[in-house]
Amino acid sequence: MAQYGVSAPQPLLEVKEIDAAYGPLQVLFGVSVTVPAGGRVGLLGTNGAGKSTLLRVVAGLVPAARGTVRFKGEDITSLRPDQRVARGLTLVEGGRATFPSLTLRENLALGDYAHLRDRDRIDAGVAGVVELFPSLRPRLDQPAGTLSGGEQQMMAVGRALMADPELLLVDELSLGLAPVVMQEIVAAVEELVRRGKTLLLVEQSLNVALVLAEHAYFMEKGEIRFSGATADLLDRGDLVRSVFFGRDGDDEPAPPPRARRKRPLHARRAAKA
Repeated sequence: MAQYGVSAPQPLLEVKEIDAAYGPLQVLFGVSVTVPAGGRVGLLGTNGAGKSTLLRVVAGLVPAARGTVRFKGEDITSLRPDQRVARGLTLVEGGRATFPSLTLRENLALGDYAHLRDRDRIDAGVAGVVELFPSLRPRLDQPAGTLSGGEQQMMAVGRALMADPELLLVDELSLGLAPVVMQEIVAAVEELVRRGKTLLLVEQSLNVALVLAEHAYFMEKGEIRFSGATADLLDRGDLVRSVFFGRDGDDEPAPPPRARRKRPLHARRAAKA
């Protein structure tokens, strides 16, 4: 299988033969992914394929049972998440995680928590975020829990940018967003690419992936089934159907369904009447 960016002297990120598990349940099986500096790489696939887990392994939130993660040539497989952030790697988790009682400004500041006492640096970072997402400017002193879903997604991306990462890992950028909001976010991501940021993103929408990613990996059942130009996915009808009709979500094992409550006797009698 051809590897993306093999002609580059040294890829920015190199994931080799990664196995990972949640307890006894293995999720990733020998996954290898390469991301060149300045590249835009998408991870697509069916629900439960292991895409989110792979990002968490790269970010240090899930340990690798086997294999290596190299960033800028350094083996970071055993480093803590904060050590990886300090080296220029940041994850935007799916679900637009927020601290709802804190203001938008305070949420953004936490993205550069190592320099929270440096007010000039924090203010400059916030200014950069609102320049990228102008609609956030009037919301800066508003509690994050009162923001719309689209604003929270912009905030999540902006918070990750506060640490000025070289590599941005983004999980489910377009999930649940209205098309008009997604247009603003896509425009911001394209601007980040022009500024030299590198992207590795899990995406549920093939249309968004075609716009944002120049190379794609397709995952199924914890393995890579396709690696190539994102546009080439259109020639793989079997994979395209999986992207469109598979429901993306958390790769962790789902909790057992809740027990169904039995209706009161009088309600069952009324239903039979």
